[in-house]
Amino acid sequence: MGLVYADITLINGEDLILAKRNIIGEEEVKQMTVNMLADSGAYMMAINESIQEQLQLEVKERRKAQMADGSIQEYDVVGPIEVKFKNRRCSIDAMVLPGDNEPLLGAIPMEDMDILIHPRRQELIVNPDHPYFAQMKMK
Repeated sequence: MGLVYADITLINGEDLILAKRNIIGEEEVKQMTVNMLADSGAYMMAINESIQEQLQLEVKERRKAQMADGSIQEYDVVGPIEVKFKNRRCSIDAMVLPGDNEPLLGAIPMEDMDILIHPRRQELIVNPDHPYFAQMKMK
């Protein structure tokens, strides 16, 4: 299977709260659409420093992560980020990779939004078993 990319909209979650309370206007909510690698082998979502800066996301904590080569690295965790793909959304935190590293859409947001990687078409899709709304397991 090849690499699967998708356009994902990222929104500063704190801005959404401020807009809902009429503290800032809807036009002031920071958001951007990013072409992300859909990586079911990655646990969390990972953005880069450029995305963090543009969305002005605050650091919540630092966490260690095991990389694909087995090394352990420590990264900032930022959030909340509202993540949107087609008719799906979720609110999550993300690890911040240095510089302009490639952003990754990990397993947590994909599960939360009930979206899948279609291996034959090599694209990210809404779960065809639940096309109108996300469905999760509660057990």
